[in-house]
Order: sequence, then structure tokens, then C-alpha cells
Amino acid sequence: MNIIIVEDELKTAKSLANIILGLKPNAKITGQYQSVASSVSALSEGTMPDLIFMDIQLADGLCFEIFKSVKITCPVIFCTAYDEYTLDAFKNNGVDYVLKPFSKQDIQEALRKVDELKNFFQQKTIPDLGDLLSKLTPSSGKTSFLIFQNQKYRTINVEDIAFFYIRHDATWIMCFDKQQHVISQSLDQITQSVSSLQFFRLNRQYLINFKAIKEVEPYFLRKLYVRLVIETPDKLLVNKEKSHSFLSWMEER
Repeated sequence: MNIIIVEDELKTAKSLANIILGLKPNAKITGQYQSVASSVSALSEGTMPDLIFMDIQLADGLCFEIFKSVKITCPVIFCTAYDEYTLDAFKNNGVDYVLKPFSKQDIQEALRKVDELKNFFQQKTIPDLGDLLSKLTPSSGKTSFLIFQNQKYRTINVEDIAFFYIRHDATWIMCFDKQQHVISQSLDQITQSVSSLQFFRLNRQYLINFKAIKEVEPYFLRKLYVRLVIETPDKLLVNKEKSHSFLSWMEER
């Protein structure tokens, strides 16, 4: 298996290569690139690899610019510190989305998915479309969360949640009826478990429901100011790096 790594952090690229070769001794790292420009040049002139590990934010822009210049026909495993690009990743040959800092187990699981897809397409029987889609598309996410209140456990439907947020080192649920509940999971864990179509991680403190958005307006320094249908404890701002992906997420309906 020939593998290319697109990663602008040399230390991370080296660590990733060591993990891959440890898990796949017969694999070959045929190229390592740090930018959109160098990746486009290499993929345009060279042979398409069997697999690409790709960071999203590169030295000269987002990796999705590569797909606009080169027809990539192999699967891609995205490794990134940002969780808001899931939809874009799965639209661009993504078979997995690994968040940094990743572990050996994370990479092993991603490679397992690649092997499963390879075996799937090599079968002589007619593929099951439902099974294929389940492998290629993100999960629809959790439908409810368990909370403990008044010495009793009960569940809250995700559809009733306007946003999740962090306050005083605890994670809280804010419902559309303005009821608030503390929850044991971290905001990172919740982000991974809910539908990426329904919820967006605005920043370190807030994960919001699409249905809770009232309006969005441009703000100072190319940021976006987001107003929800119910009041939030803090002013919701999207930084300029996330603004494009946030607006794209809003448009995906």
C-alpha cells in the first residue's frame, strides 16, 4: 500500500508515519507534503497513492483546495485539530475523520475502515447500498441524553436542546424551554456523539443546534455574530477561520 501524508507540522507527520508503518509494515510512505501547492503539484504529476492521510488546515490554506485542482480517486483519512469540517471531509473521499491529538488506536481504527471498504468492493456479490452508505456517511448521532435531577434519572431529547455550553468547568444543556441541566460528558465528547448536520461547535464553549439560530451578521475583524432564539450567557462569535465552514454548514439543508 502506497501512502501519502499531507501535514504541515513536521513532528506530527513523522509521528503519523511511524504509527502507520508500525501498523502496516508492508506500506510505503511515498510522499510527505506541507502545503496545498506542493500537494497539488505532487498529485498532478505523480501516480495516485492507495491512501492519503491529510490535515485540513495547511500552511497555505484549507486542504479542500487540493480537490478543486486534482481529481483524487483514492480514500482519504483526515487528521485535524478541528471538528467543524466533517461534512466537507466526507464530501471529498473521506473514509474517516481523526481528531488531534490522535493515538495509535485512532489510526488503527481508521486503517481498519479502509481495509473494510477495500474488501467490500472486492466482493463478487452485488453491494448492499445501505451498508455502503453507512460506511461512507457520518452517523446521524444520539437522539437523547441522560441526566440526573432531583435524585432521579431521565432523558432529554436532542430535538429539545438549543445548545450545549461550558460554565464554571461544567457542561450544561440549555433547552428550548429555557430549562438548564448539567451533564457529565465533556463538550468534546458531546460534539462527537451528536449529528454534525444538526449541531455546530462555534468555539470552545458552545455547541449549538441549527434550529436555535435566529440570525447571523458580520462582525468586527471578519468574525460572525450569531444570535439564537433564546438568550445565551455569552456573546456568540465565530472567528474568521471558522466563518466559511459555519456558513457552509448553515447552507447544507
